[in-house]
Amino acid sequence: MSGSKVITKNPPPKVKPEIDSDALEFIASLTQEDSHVYVHCYFDNPYSDALIRIWKTTFLVDNDSAIKSSLLHAEKISLAPQWTLIPDGITYSFLLIFSALPKSCKVFDFIEEINQPGGFTVRDIQRNDTDVYHINLI
Repeated sequence: MSGSKVITKNPPPKVKPEIDSDALEFIASLTQEDSHVYVHCYFDNPYSDALIRIWKTTFLVDNDSAIKSSLLHAEKISLAPQWTLIPDGITYSFLLIFSALPKSCKVFDFIEEINQPGGFTVRDIQRNDTDVYHINLI
């Protein structure tokens, strides 16, 4: 039996790719924070037995980047297609919880994107440090 010779070679050294620091800063500015946005909503009911609901297609939209934060949870309000009955003449409040806004966001819009009239919209909401907001819906 003839002996076989095993030849081992060291693998080539790994080279770390260069990444443009401006590109990293731009990407970081678009990266969402690991948090949530809390929106307390108030609906003044001037009607008799109004019905309201919120659609899953409600977003917070960053005015600069157009990045959308998605609705994650709703408290004290029905999700479409269900309805919530609002008693006559009261201000009804409910809470919506959204995914984080981009770190770079300074102003955003609250937009309920639906394919029928009557979607809620609140424009130009100024970002704050707590990401807790109170808005009036009409």
